[in-house]
Order: sequence, then structure tokens, then C-alpha cells
Amino acid sequence: MARGVYVTGIDRGDGRQVVELGVMELLTRQVDRVGVFRPLVHDRPDRMFELLRARYRLTQDPDTVYGLDYGTASALQAERGTDELVSRLVESFHRVARDYDVVLVLGTDFAATQLPDELALNARLANECGASVMAVVGGKGQGAESVRAEARNAFRAYEALGCDVMGLVVNRVAADDRDAIAEGLRAQVPAPCYVLPDHPALAAPTVAQVTRALGGTVLLGDDSGLARDALGFVFGGAMLPNLLSALTPGCMVITPGDRADLVVGALAAHSASTPSIAGLVLTMGERPAGSILKLAERLAPGTPVISVAEGSFPTAARLFALEGKLNAATPRKAETALGLFERYVDTAGLVERLSVARGGRVTPMMFEHDLLEQARSLRRRVVLPEGTEERVLRAADVLLRRDVCDLTLLGDPDAIRKKAADLGADLGDAQLIDPAASELRQGFAERYAQLRAHRGATVELAYDVVADVNYFGTLMVDAGLADGMVSGSVHSTAATIRPAFEIIKSTGAARGEKEGDGAARPPAAIVSSVFFMCLADKVLVYGDCAVNPDPDAEQLADIAVQASATAARFGVEPRVAMLSYSTGTSGSGADVDKVREATRLVRASHPELLIEGPIQYDAAVEPSVAATKLPDSEVAGRATVLIFPDLNTGNNTYKAVQRSAGAVAVGPVLQGLRKPVNDLSRGALVQDIVNTVAITAIQAQAAQTAQTPPPAQAATAAQEETSA
Repeated sequence: MARGVYVTGIDRGDGRQVVELGVMELLTRQVDRVGVFRPLVHDRPDRMFELLRARYRLTQDPDTVYGLDYGTASALQAERGTDELVSRLVESFHRVARDYDVVLVLGTDFAATQLPDELALNARLANECGASVMAVVGGKGQGAESVRAEARNAFRAYEALGCDVMGLVVNRVAADDRDAIAEGLRAQVPAPCYVLPDHPALAAPTVAQVTRALGGTVLLGDDSGLARDALGFVFGGAMLPNLLSALTPGCMVITPGDRADLVVGALAAHSASTPSIAGLVLTMGERPAGSILKLAERLAPGTPVISVAEGSFPTAARLFALEGKLNAATPRKAETALGLFERYVDTAGLVERLSVARGGRVTPMMFEHDLLEQARSLRRRVVLPEGTEERVLRAADVLLRRDVCDLTLLGDPDAIRKKAADLGADLGDAQLIDPAASELRQGFAERYAQLRAHRGATVELAYDVVADVNYFGTLMVDAGLADGMVSGSVHSTAATIRPAFEIIKSTGAARGEKEGDGAARPPAAIVSSVFFMCLADKVLVYGDCAVNPDPDAEQLADIAVQASATAARFGVEPRVAMLSYSTGTSGSGADVDKVREATRLVRASHPELLIEGPIQYDAAVEPSVAATKLPDSEVAGRATVLIFPDLNTGNNTYKAVQRSAGAVAVGPVLQGLRKPVNDLSRGALVQDIVNTVAITAIQAQAAQTAQTPPPAQAATAAQEETSA
């Protein structure tokens, strides 16, 4: 029988969707079969379930999610009593529970339900379903003492009704009161209490939601603009200088449609980021002339301009009653909500209280969740040289909302801010640096000239070289001003990794270097790469598919050892398959002999590793084939780390699997460098960039807890010279 987690409250307006989303995030990190049950629903489809289904790729039949609609439930309770209502709902819950490892139950919403004693109903449902309760109390607009009293009463109410209260979340409190409320509750409530401050972006409607609420018509704007949060409203009726002084970041400007001066002035301010606005609402059904709209479109491409029929006063009345909602169409709000939850909730402690055993396999979703959690655990700074690229800015928005790491973006700061504003991306506290104008440029030129003196580099030549964003970013990493770098969404692999070979160098000399846990870190004879291949039901590690064209046996063995360490660092248990066109002793020839020798070298140097080779791909991953070809192997049919004999084979295989099997390929992740620099595919999606930045931050955690390495070995120097 599945274990259930019942998220409920005591009144409406508590913002519990943040908690529901956060709990779902934790559950999907632990198991790959999570069901959802909504006992009572107002309308179908339910917006929260649709958000969970889209975000977590749920395959649950929507018809099984819902118990009863509120009207039917109210009538059933009035006619046949609470026992019959509870019986019907619990029966529906068990139909879901039998198919899933754990079920997230979304409690009633206390909104115009006509159900007497709704809190008691939620408590009874939780008990009858065998679910632990996560209680949520809203604190918006209340003082600290009032919030503490309400939270204590909520805990006592659910505890008195026999509930297993696994935690209490106090949500939407004033930021200045958060610490005082948390401290008071720790002393007064015998259960974990988590206090979340109110976040303006969560309550702010998007421009699209504003448009729907007002029945507006979109005159200008694209999907990115419509997804912006409207963080405030500024009503324009005065002269332009007065309007400009009233503008605030992320506001929507409300002005009569015949005020072309205010329309153009507000959009010009957005274009100059002084400040960036969310968009404009033009009232009274008036629309600017076509020439004005063309100018507006050129001034601020993508920025929404909305026309509404009503005047300013009724428009204002609608707007001030409007509040943003989490749904499948607001992914940025979901990222903000998860960032808030993960920042203020002890997620590790909560997972322990959930008592949900981790599944035996690592699914792609678990892998992605673990990346972000591990990166967040020891914050690092990653530099992104491609600061004006749209996908990079969108990824930066996600990373900052989720509080994963600190970021530095390279490029003209004004251009970066303008592009981010046009996309509705929030760069928060990200550091923006223009390499060409930075005061660091001279020092970096001197450092680069020193490193490359043997190749004839002078400071004058280096001054031009280090203005390149990839060289500048790599030198930031070298100097400790950033902990890692990710590039390649618009640059070639060579342009990304050449500076790393020239400046960062490899760990090849670092014999005896220690990991943070005290384990010896394998020295790298060469720099190589792996891809994390996220298939439908597992994550595999492929290497080397990006760097070394034709490694010899010693280099191939080194790639296998490094790939095993990389896999283990990211939660994939290494079982290594050394791939060839022959399995076992069935074939011979130079190519097979190279793989056989590489396998022997790994076994001799790392007897603890599970490794098989030479072995064909099908025998490595398919148990039925392995049972025929290598029945006694501990790796065959179960391999997780697949090492290809050469770049031609590896690169083509990863792309074939990516395209034909619909796998997500994260990488290439470089291994063996002294400090992490990672490349992106030029076709990388936003989520690919997010994952790669998280991987880089985790690599930086390991690199910075290691001891200072000794001078580079000849093998590293030889590879550097070849690459350079």
C-alpha cells in the first residue's frame, strides 16, 4: 500500500500551492511512481494537478485524480452523512494508492465549499487514508504574534483529531517577521516548523493573466512578454516626466490609449532599462495610430501592449483584486516557488520524516533533482560567457530562482539587462562583466602571457586574447573569481575548451590529491569527456564522445577510471563496459586488442571497479543478450558506464540514441581538468544548460575541497601542446 502525504490548511489564501509543489519535488526525488489525489474539486481540469502533470511528466489518468466535485460532496453529506462522504472519498484514494509508491493528497481549499467543519473533514480523510499531514497556515497581513498563535492552534487542532503531523508550514509572512516567528514556533510546537516569507513574484499576475482578467486584446507582444510578472501598476495621466519618475521595475503602465507620448516614453524607458517594465494596458478602447505602434514595436520588441474597453477606474478595480496563480502556464512562478521552499525548508529532514525509501534505480527526473540539490548544498559561482544568448538568460533565470548557485554573465551589461528584460528573465544578484572594459583585463593579460610565454605570447598580444569571453571566463576560474565555467551554446567545442587546456590544465599531476571525503582522487593522464544519457527509465554515462579522437589502451583505461569517478559523484553506480565490436574472446584484431588491454589495465590499477571488456553494446545493456554471451558477468546486461573505443563510435552512438530513443544528453562534461569548464551543444535546450551548470557547480565543490595539486606532468603538457 502506498504511503500518502496530505497537504492541507485551515483557511483560504495560505498559498499552499508552494508547499504542494515542494512536497511533490521531494517525493519525485525518492521514487519514480508518485500519484496525485484531489478529494474534492471545483472545476476540471484542476490547475494544480495540470501543473504537476506538466512539470513532473505524470502519466496518471486524470479521471483517477479526483474524488467528487464540491456540489456533489455537499449534497451527499447533507443527505447521507459525513461517514458516507468519507467512505466514497477514501475508496477513490485507494484506487490511486494501489498503483503508486506514494500519493500526494491535495486537501480542500476552504473556498466557498459549503462544507461544515472543513478542517475536521481534512483530518479524518488524512487518517482514513493513512497519510501524514503537512499543515499550512497563511500569515499574509498579520503580525508575528498573531501568526504564531494561529500556527499553534492549527497544529493542536490536527493533532487533537489524531493526525500524524509531519510538519507545519507558515507561509506568506512579512519578511521582517520571519525569523521571530520561526524562533517562537520552535519553542512552542513539538513538530518541525518552516516559515516562508511572502514573495511578490508569486502573488503577482503575469501579463497574460492580466489580459484575460481584463478581457483585453494584445496589440503587441510575444509569448515571453506575456509571461512576465506584473509586479505593480502605475497609472499614467500626467505629463511624461512625472510618469517616468513613477515607473518601477516590472510594473505595468495603465494609460488611456490616446496618450501616445506616455506609450512611447514608457517603452523607451524599458528599452533603456530605466527601468524595465512588464508592459502597457491602454484603456477606453482607444488605440494608437499605426505609426505609433510600429515605433513601439521597434523600441521594445516583445513587450506587451494591451487594449481594453473600460476606463481607468474599472480597470484599476479589476487589477487590484487580481492575484497570480501557479499553473502549467507559469513555469517561472513554479521555479520561484520551489526556490522559496528549498531555501526555507529543511528538505533533508523532511525527506527523512516522509519515510519514503529511495528507489533502487536512478531515473532521469531523480538525476535532475539530485543535481540541483547537490549544487545548492555548497554554493559555488559559475561564469557564463554567453551572457546575451537567450537560452543562457532563461537558464540563468531558473538557476537564480531555484537558488542553485551564484552566476557571472559576460558581455555588455546594458545589452544583457535589456535582453533579460525583453525575455522577462530575472537576473537577481547575478554579476555582469564586460571583458573589454573590465579592470581585470590587464592582470589577465599578464597572467596569460606568463602561461603562454613558451609559445611566444606577449602581454600586448594577450591583452587582445583575454577580451574573448571564453578566455576571460577561463581566467576568472583560474584566478578563483569563479569556480567553474559553462559555454558552447553559440561557440564551438574548440572555442570553449581550448582556453581550458591552455590555462586550467588537468589533474594529471595530482597523484595523492584528496577528495573532500578523503578518498584518493584518480589522476587524469588526459582530459576527456562524458555524456549523461537520460533515458526513459535510467541514466547511463557515455565516454569519450567529444574530445579524444583515437585514445590508445592507456588513455582508454584512464577515460574509464575517470568516467567511473564522475558517474559515482553524480549518483550513478559505476558498472563499466569497455565497448568493442566483439564480446569476450570471440574476436581479435588491433581494435579489439586495444580494448582488451585497456580493460586489463583498469583491473590491475582499480580492482574494486566492476568492469567488463571487450563487450558489444547489446550485451552490455540488455540482460537477455548478456545471459547468452556472458552469463557469469557482473556487468553484462547491467552496465551504467559505457566506454567507446574511439571518438567516431562514441559521438555517433550518443547522437543516434539521443535522436532515436528520445534521450536527454547532458554534456559533454569534461573530466580531468584542475578546475571545471564544461561545453554545451549548440543545440542545447534551457534545461540542458541548467543541468550542465549544476554539474559544473558540483565539480567545483569537489575541486575546491581537494588539496593543491603539484606541477603538471609531461602527459598533460603534451596534450596541452597538441590541443593548443
